[in-house]
Amino acid sequence: MFHTRWVHMFEEDTGAGAVYRPDTGDVPLSRRPRGQLTLSPDGTARVTVGGPDDRPIDIDAQWTQDGDELVVRPKGGSGGADRVLRVTIEAPTQLLVRKG
Repeated sequence: MFHTRWVHMFEEDTGAGAVYRPDTGDVPLSRRPRGQLTLSPDGTARVTVGGPDDRPIDIDAQWTQDGDELVVRPKGGSGGADRVLRVTIEAPTQLLVRKG
């Protein structure tokens, strides 16, 4: 999970949350910018969102463990990047992330 760049596969999203997969896998091309998430073992993270002109914007964040979830809190941010992300399912090939 750590040191992997996770890419939002919005085509696979469910009512339970957003699906993220490693960027080393098959990531389909998309006109819509894909969010990304990178977690480090030291508690730091990077959240990548599409900017106003669709270019990616990297936002520094921190993560903490809260029960069975990893909670990612971006520092400041814009474009909706100030939302807290909760990683609810961790697997070698998938993260399930919900906002809130």
